[in-house]
Amino acid sequence: MYLIPKEFFVTSGKATSGVSDLNAFDLALMHAGIEEQNLVAVSSIIPPEAKEVPPCRLPMGAVTHCVLAQMRGRNGDLISAGIAFAYRKDGYGGYVAESHIFGGEEAVRNDLRRKIAEMQKIRGVELDEPTIVTETLEVPENGYGCCLASLVFTAYRE
Repeated sequence: MYLIPKEFFVTSGKATSGVSDLNAFDLALMHAGIEEQNLVAVSSIIPPEAKEVPPCRLPMGAVTHCVLAQMRGRNGDLISAGIAFAYRKDGYGGYVAESHIFGGEEAVRNDLRRKIAEMQKIRGVELDEPTIVTETLEVPENGYGCCLASLVFTAYRE
């Protein structure tokens, strides 16, 4: 049996905490609407015929496959995380790139564009213009922060 995704959504969040970077991550997951899932990181392939759907709530505790970019920082760091995805022009699926950096929105967007371009080049395929979702945060002094972006698979072929 193969689990082949047929639907996905993209979400993002950011948060700060005075306690720990784990608590900032947990709150960023809440802002992204995926805090009650058991997230399983997967690599970066969108199967043929898989479609983007609006974000939705998933059952509490569900094992949830996702491509996850997260960046944690502290004490004034400028952090960013992002996801870019692009479909192949031949209609045969697509690819996802993730980025997590110390730096701002322009830097994370440029990093994502470079990664998608390299995926296209090494596969010898043409891709549509990528969709890019990012979060950027300047972490407060004496605090912790987290930015994240995720492509979340929600349904599978039967």
